[in-house]
Amino acid sequence: MANPFSLEGKTILLTGASSGIGAATAKECARQGAVVVITGRNQERLNAVFQQLEGSGHIAIPCDMCKPDDVELLCAQLPALDGMAFCAGITRTIPVKRIKKEDINDIFSTNLTSPIEIVNSLVKQKKVNKGGSIVFISSISSSYADMGNSVYAATKGGIISFSRVLALELASKGIRANSVRPGFVAGTGMTEGLSRLSGEQIELERQKYPLGFGETSDIANGIIYLLSDASKWVTGITLTIDGGITLK
Repeated sequence: MANPFSLEGKTILLTGASSGIGAATAKECARQGAVVVITGRNQERLNAVFQQLEGSGHIAIPCDMCKPDDVELLCAQLPALDGMAFCAGITRTIPVKRIKKEDINDIFSTNLTSPIEIVNSLVKQKKVNKGGSIVFISSISSSYADMGNSVYAATKGGIISFSRVLALELASKGIRANSVRPGFVAGTGMTEGLSRLSGEQIELERQKYPLGFGETSDIANGIIYLLSDASKWVTGITLTIDGGITLK
């Protein structure tokens, strides 16, 4: 019996693939047989991930999701795709009264606007193959309030809403759209704030999670499921992978 989780013969786009969840997902997609197109802001780190990919035919395209010209050029260079996962993301801890327009523009551009624009462009160009799968990375912040996190949370709630409507609109074309909602994942740029905490404070944070902190591979495996034929009857869902913290 064929492995339904295999990505053999599929071409997959991964944004934010130069580090963290994006890098882990790119490596696992290649390990599962996919040809991957990886993007990221930092070309040096992107090249380092590229060198670690198993298989052949992979493509690396530097792209800053905050720059419209980069996003437009990326869409023009992309081949027909069987799947994509939008792993690029930024956050800034800012109390509401200190939010600046620049913060709103940067966070929305990376986390919400650019993914929407890329999907819009690729669908219009008919570059998403029938049976394709689109995966967006949200966050438990979409519904789990955290001080100073309002702009980031707004983008992560927005991407879930977009994903659900997209799922309805693309169903007739046999294209699926889902989102993944991670909790705290160690070893990502999004969690660098831990370096400012003491060992005792970090342990207190860890204890909030029934299963402890997550790893990038935990999220990558969830994304692989949604990209693969194992989830061919799954669309419009939000897959929460959070070690149980939102059970409380």
